[in-house]
Amino acid sequence: MRLPRENIDLPEDRGCLQWVLGIPLALLYVPAVFTCCTALWMGPQPGDGPLRDDIRFLAGCCLVLCLTGLLVTITPLFRRTMGRWWFALPFLLATIAYVRAQTV
Repeated sequence: MRLPRENIDLPEDRGCLQWVLGIPLALLYVPAVFTCCTALWMGPQPGDGPLRDDIRFLAGCCLVLCLTGLLVTITPLFRRTMGRWWFALPFLLATIAYVRAQTV
């Protein structure tokens, strides 16, 4: 006879765990938002090559941070605990950064 197993993923236990798991993601996404916004706000003049390279570098940094955040979010613990909206922010930021790097 099987004994009923207690579920360890109770909804009321997820609140504190979501906050704890959200901290590393926030530490990745805050610099990503900063680098993406900085790359968007920089307006190079015609013939300003070094500034264009800086914008591409900032966009690349944003892409790396978003990819790292996505790799962390894909782990089973994060996927089970965190909501799906945690996938939306890095995809949005990465798309904006990629478009900015290509259109400078």
